Amino acid sequence: MKELPELYEEALEAFVIWMKDAGYTKYTQRSYLSDVYEFLDSLDGKPLERVKRLHMVSYLTTVREKGVSDATRNRKHASVHCFFKALNELEVLEGNPAAGIKKSKTEKNRLPVFLDEHGLERFIQHIGGKYKTRNIAIFLLMGYMGLRVGEVNALNLSDYNPEARTLSVLGKGRKWRVIPIPEAVLPFLEAALESRLNPWRSKEEAMFISQKGKRLSIRCIQQIAADTFERFQTGVPEARKIAYSSHKLRHSFATMLLRRGADLRTVQELLGHSSIQTTTVYTHITSREKEEAMAKLELRIPI
Repeated sequence: MKELPELYEEALEAFVIWMKDAGYTKYTQRSYLSDVYEFLDSLDGKPLERVKRLHMVSYLTTVREKGVSDATRNRKHASVHCFFKALNELEVLEGNPAAGIKKSKTEKNRLPVFLDEHGLERFIQHIGGKYKTRNIAIFLLMGYMGLRVGEVNALNLSDYNPEARTLSVLGKGRKWRVIPIPEAVLPFLEAALESRLNPWRSKEEAMFISQKGKRLSIRCIQQIAADTFERFQTGVPEARKIAYSSHKLRHSFATMLLRRGADLRTVQELLGHSSIQTTTVYTHITSREKEEAMAKLELRIPI
């Protein structure tokens, strides 16, 4: 990261301490710090106690002008808001210039990208490489159990209960949820655990180990997914390729459950959403379903 003036050093150290104490993952910490660094760099050395809402709006305007999406703009806003909130709670600073600023309106009607059941099967078939057994288990947990990439990364051996056939998952906000493992997924998870790579440290509890003997990183999982999706779309014209990512497997899981009649509240619990409003984004209707609904009409048009 770019070196910043010394006057921000104490505040940044305090923010890191606050995030660690709050239980934020290392991935989240890096993401928040990256946004905060960018914001502090835009202040040109202005002391934090002199930062006003105007400076925050100016920063967000500059971000928008660079062409980032509304979702990215909102994420950067949230990161800086969290930074000042931390400083307030640790009594390093008073006031939060990021508070009260409206979020950008995102496209609420835009359909989430997802794979249908046939697409999920095809994706799994395209998983390859030296550690195929491990990777299949990882993406089955995401596509058929709805785990986030960060949740897969955080899994430990002790989180698997073979007797109950469940997986304990540490989600956002340090909240645990217990997910039943589908019968079809069990043998693949067992196979991955049997062929688990030897960790560099004997006490390493990570469920999934990299070839370097460490906990498989989030970035590595995302890259494996990207490579698999690339093979999955081999032969598709560039203009028609869909921007799939590892997170789309979670979208696929939620969509599949709801289409099979699962209760929205149950899906919320399985996904680990704090608000049911977040879950409702998956209740989208496809063109095929619209056509099927219209076909049920018995139209008699008098001529």
